[in-house]
Amino acid sequence: MVREKIRVSTRTLQWKCVESRTDSKRIYYGRFILSPLLKGQADTIGIAIRRALLGEIEGTCITRAKSEKIPHEYATIVGIQESVHEILMNLKEIVLRSNLYGTCEASICVRGPRRVTAQDIILPTYVEIVNNTQHIASLTEPIDLCIGLQLERNRGYHIKAPNNSQDGSYPIDALFMPVRNVNHSIHSYGNGNEKQEILFLEIWTNGSLTPKEALYEASRNLIDLFIPFLHAEEEKFYLEDNQQKVSLPLFTFHNRLAEIKKKKKKIALKYIFIDQLELPPRIYNCLKKSNIHTLLDLLNNSQEDLIKMEHFHMEDVKQIFDTLEKHFVIDLTNKR
Repeated sequence: MVREKIRVSTRTLQWKCVESRTDSKRIYYGRFILSPLLKGQADTIGIAIRRALLGEIEGTCITRAKSEKIPHEYATIVGIQESVHEILMNLKEIVLRSNLYGTCEASICVRGPRRVTAQDIILPTYVEIVNNTQHIASLTEPIDLCIGLQLERNRGYHIKAPNNSQDGSYPIDALFMPVRNVNHSIHSYGNGNEKQEILFLEIWTNGSLTPKEALYEASRNLIDLFIPFLHAEEEKFYLEDNQQKVSLPLFTFHNRLAEIKKKKKKIALKYIFIDQLELPPRIYNCLKKSNIHTLLDLLNNSQEDLIKMEHFHMEDVKQIFDTLEKHFVIDLTNKR
């Protein structure tokens, strides 16, 4: 456990972790403060960050199990203490930590008699099990248990769709939310117009993320949602009521990157692969997954196209700009 004294600055907005502890492998706790805030701001931030923590952060779960030898979900198998349904429920409880995008495959293949735990799952290198001791099944006889698993990274709670299981595949309800609970409270101090507030945040996670990591992810996701309102490139619009011209900040990815085509006509863009741009692995994987392999492919996509890509963030667009400026020495600033 870590505890620190709370120091309130009247000059600079500051946040701090004042308590951190691990209650178990699947319960992490953190307590944070943000101060000083003006009256009303603590509630505004607290409500927004709570919703983002519970609904906007992605997690990884087992979403499907497959075994051709299992007749139906409520069957019992000789030599296995648990029913098939109980095994599926145990698989649902396994907590995973990963950088997975989309889905991937895993498996269990063991021979009894023995106790089967999460440690027996054969996983890709980029997926980790938070608690290897989590129970799956007990084999009481020398039989083989082989189960194929599907892992998925997503957010929220997904209820399995009806399935006749004719192919031996069984969907599993998925609780992707790594944050289990969030509380926020407010402490006010000062008098009259000088009144200020301190926001306290308590966060419990399932161990796949620390509370500090969860707070970072939730904050980044909130920022991503508001960034489109802040981008700059003037374009004229008219108000219907008074026909008054209003300049609104807009931002166009394609227009800015078109400078490459104008200034670097001699570059064979289709022969420059995004592998050569030294992009961060996450951005690179997002582009490759969307069949963007060359610089020409990249330039043929608008900002809107990129933002629609799964797991792609607005800040990733800026990262691409910075990378292109570094490699091609091109000024991608807006033209007025």
